[in-house]
Amino acid sequence: MQDKNKEYADIVSIIIPCFNEEDCIEEMFARVIAVFEGIPLETYEVVLVDDRSTDSTWNKIAELGNQNPQVTAIRLTRNHGHQLAVTAGLMTCIGYRALVLDADLQDPPELLLPMMEIMDDGADVVYGQRRSRAGETWFKRKSAELYYKTLNVFSETPMPPNTGDFRLINRRTIELLRAMPERQRYVRGIISWLGLDQRPLLYDRAARFSGKTKYSMSRMFGLALNGITSFSIIPLRFASALGFAMFAISMMLMIHVFYSWYFLGAVSGWTSMMTVVLLVGGVQLLVLGIIGEYVGRIFIEVKQRPIFLVDQIIRDGKQVPPSSAAPEQARNFE
Repeated sequence: MQDKNKEYADIVSIIIPCFNEEDCIEEMFARVIAVFEGIPLETYEVVLVDDRSTDSTWNKIAELGNQNPQVTAIRLTRNHGHQLAVTAGLMTCIGYRALVLDADLQDPPELLLPMMEIMDDGADVVYGQRRSRAGETWFKRKSAELYYKTLNVFSETPMPPNTGDFRLINRRTIELLRAMPERQRYVRGIISWLGLDQRPLLYDRAARFSGKTKYSMSRMFGLALNGITSFSIIPLRFASALGFAMFAISMMLMIHVFYSWYFLGAVSGWTSMMTVVLLVGGVQLLVLGIIGEYVGRIFIEVKQRPIFLVDQIIRDGKQVPPSSAAPEQARNFE
């Protein structure tokens, strides 16, 4: 690390995306502050990103930002989703290391110190890997297990199972993430794609401190689909293989029909005809759906809209213009 970066070497940022977490904010902040009090750092930063909550989450975040110079409070213009809220925090933080943490306290902030020790040993990324998942139903655990298995079958980028966005990353990784231009963000997948030295830290995940999960089944499905289509073209190859297979089956059926008509005098019945029509039609719709998913992603990317839009920022206890979200002095770390 060069001398120009020494003043940032001891800064650790904690990035916390929040959406309707009014009951968790105070407890979460108290535990985060307690963690920093036990770590010998010159300074630290807590980046609270409000993903346009509909409750009093922003009011509580803004109050923390006004009262604590270590807090950077960000409010997005609309609900961009968890992944872009995390991205907004990564684009804004100034720490040489950054811990991504959910506000519900399922992932304990107290693991920051052991994560830092692993990073001191040379790791670029230290990700939390769940050994157990308290407070979750059997269906939730099994669907999560299926999710990671499916993701690794289709994705060309191996991703460790039982992990989320809870991880400590260094400035080198942050800058590489900032350089990624894509709008459909899947942060944990992008970090895995980067390679680098990534090491796990096993832990037992707690139940939510309050409230309920913001990830419904439809959101989980969308996240899984985003993870697959962001890092693999295997579904497109599957569609091509399926098309070739259906072509081969159709040719064999045509030979069978011709043989039956010419040599046996048989006429194909309604059942066999409808079976072929429905089968071929279903395969066509499946293939078109897969292609459409990738075309839709191309449509979103080529518009070149901003990844996210910031409404308000409170830094150092005062309101600042959104344009100052990512200070120049926090960039170009080696």
